[in-house]
Amino acid sequence: MDAVFFIAGNFGNEEVVGMVAEEVKKPVLLWGPQDDVFEPDGMRYTDTQCGLFGISRQLQRLNVAFSYIENCYITDSLFTEGFEKFCRVVCMVKNFHGMRVLQVGTRPKPFCSVIVNEGELMQRFGIKIIPVNMAIVLERYERILKEREEELVEGAKLLESRYEVVGADMELLKKMYAFVPLYQDLAKDYQADVISSECWTSMELGMGAVPCTAYSILADMGYILGCESDIHGTITMALLSCASMGKKVPFFGEFTNRHPTDRNVEMLWHCGQFAYSLKKEGCPCKNVDMYEWFQVKDGFYTIARMDQEDGDYRLLNGTFESADGPYTFGTYIWAKFDNLDQWERKLIEGPYIHHMAEIEGDYTAELREFCKYIKYLSSDTVE
Repeated sequence: MDAVFFIAGNFGNEEVVGMVAEEVKKPVLLWGPQDDVFEPDGMRYTDTQCGLFGISRQLQRLNVAFSYIENCYITDSLFTEGFEKFCRVVCMVKNFHGMRVLQVGTRPKPFCSVIVNEGELMQRFGIKIIPVNMAIVLERYERILKEREEELVEGAKLLESRYEVVGADMELLKKMYAFVPLYQDLAKDYQADVISSECWTSMELGMGAVPCTAYSILADMGYILGCESDIHGTITMALLSCASMGKKVPFFGEFTNRHPTDRNVEMLWHCGQFAYSLKKEGCPCKNVDMYEWFQVKDGFYTIARMDQEDGDYRLLNGTFESADGPYTFGTYIWAKFDNLDQWERKLIEGPYIHHMAEIEGDYTAELREFCKYIKYLSSDTVE
């Protein structure tokens, strides 16, 4: 059981509802159908709202978090939208608690900004960090290069078909693609839900290639991979994926540059690992020195990041709309905010960094509702 849906068909028994909800300790949805029978002689047979008000008060007294759909007919769009929203929230709650994060390698030495409290994540949220030594990763990678030649050749051809390739021959393309089966095997063997990986220091030194393009392929397969050993950022990507019920692909664009002429537009960028399916149609699509170069498709997006300071965990969330901007290298989207100055100040004053997770669509209501169910985590906005 992942959640409980209490339907007040009439005046409800708040005592029993409260007792059950408190015992099961799962997300709770409360709703009652709008009364619709009023007899000519003055009789009516249901008082649904009386039940709703009594039940909600008892849930509050018992400190049971719950979601609510306003009293309406079951055929109303209000009911359909509310129920679907709740399902998305439940998906987030289910996958957040007990999440297994595979940590491949250690953080880059200068990146103090991505430090996390591993013990606190486990104690508070049941999130387990599973480290894998880079020596083991290197051994597995070398084995793939030796034993899976046919698969690597097909992978290299896939890369050639997608990109205007610059700075990589067939042998290097095979090494770039070899990260795909590598991460797949690691995720399976370590029973990982998501992967947070070192990507541009020891990887390039030990393997002679970087995994960024493989991230793109794996993202479209449904894997959640965060780069630069940013565990909080990777967890946020997983939450956004769950908010969409797995129907949209999150990406990891960081605040990098303001637009040269519009002070409310920011370039959300990373060196080249966004899912290929996010590519804007008609824009240049290159792979230069093992990194993707393309712009993300236009649309309306949710942006978020979970982070903490002194055990105060917060989930910053908001939205932006794509905008026009200068062409540049790497993978990127120009993002128009209502007030970019507020976002900049929020990131500067913390407890956040510039690494952010994004996904197409507006899931801010779901993110804020999700925080109701997670002790020690609160929703945050720039306002």
